[in-house]
Amino acid sequence: MLSDFQRVQVLSEALPFIQKFSGKTIVIKYGGSAMQNQVLKNKVIEDILFLSHIGLKPVLIHGGGPTINHWLNKLNITSQFRQGIRVTDSTTMEIVEMVLVGKVNQELVALMNKKKGKAIGLSGKDAQLIIATRFFDQGDNFVGKISHVNIDIIDVLAQQGYIPIIASVAGSQDGQAYNINADTVAGAVAAELKAEKLILLTDTPGILSNINNASSLIRSLDSSRVSSLKEKNIISGGMIPKVDCCMQALQDGVKSAHIIDGRIEHALLLEILTNDGIGSMLI
Repeated sequence: MLSDFQRVQVLSEALPFIQKFSGKTIVIKYGGSAMQNQVLKNKVIEDILFLSHIGLKPVLIHGGGPTINHWLNKLNITSQFRQGIRVTDSTTMEIVEMVLVGKVNQELVALMNKKKGKAIGLSGKDAQLIIATRFFDQGDNFVGKISHVNIDIIDVLAQQGYIPIIASVAGSQDGQAYNINADTVAGAVAAELKAEKLILLTDTPGILSNINNASSLIRSLDSSRVSSLKEKNIISGGMIPKVDCCMQALQDGVKSAHIIDGRIEHALLLEILTNDGIGSMLI
C-alpha cells in the first residue's frame, strides 16, 4: 500500500507527461499474452481509457494469433508459416476474418464500452481504411501488404471522442480480404496519423543486450544503435520485424516508438507517464 506521500509523488511525476501529451495521438498494437490473460486484458483496456480521459487520443490495433490458432485447430486446419508469416489460403482467410473481426475485435469493443468508454470496432475494410495487395506471388495465399492508408474515418471518430479499435484485416481494391501483420498495420497507421507514439505491447521486456537477462534492457536507442545491434545479432529473430516496423514509422514522422512488456500490469501508463518507462524507446 502506498503512503499518501508516495501517491502524491506518483501524481506529480505524471503531470508533466499529461501536459506534454494531451491532445496527441498514440497508436497501440495489442496482442500476445496480454490479450490471452483476462486480468491483463482488463488492465490494458483500463489504461487506454485512462489515457483517453486525460486528453490523449489512443488508437488500438490488434491481432489475435493464438485465438486464430485455437479455431483452426478446432476445425482441423493445420497452421503453416513462411518467413514468420501465417500462410493464409482461402479457407484460412475466412477463419482469420471471422475470428479477428467478428470475435476478437467485438470482444475488445464490448469490454471497453462496458467500462464506460466510447469504442468503435473497425477493420481495414471499413471506409477503405487500408487498401491491401498480395504479399506472396502464390494465387491461394491471402497474406497482404499495405498499399494505402486512408485515415479519414479515424480523424472523424477521434474528433467525436471515440476510440478506434482496428482488426488487422484489410481488403484490396476489388474487395478481396487479406490478412496483414498487426505490427505492420500499427506502424502504417501511426505514420499516416503522424502519431506522437507507436507502442508495441509484446511478450518480452523490450530489446535486451542479453536475451537471457531481463536486466539487460536497452531503454533508448537510435537508428545507428539499431544497426549495430543487428550486425552483432543482438536484435534477431522475431524482434527484427518489430524493430523494423518501429524504425519505418519513425522515418515516416512518428515521434517515438516503444517496445514494451504487455504482461506487466499498467505497462502503458508506466511507459508513457513516468520518467524511466519500462521498455525500449526508439527515437
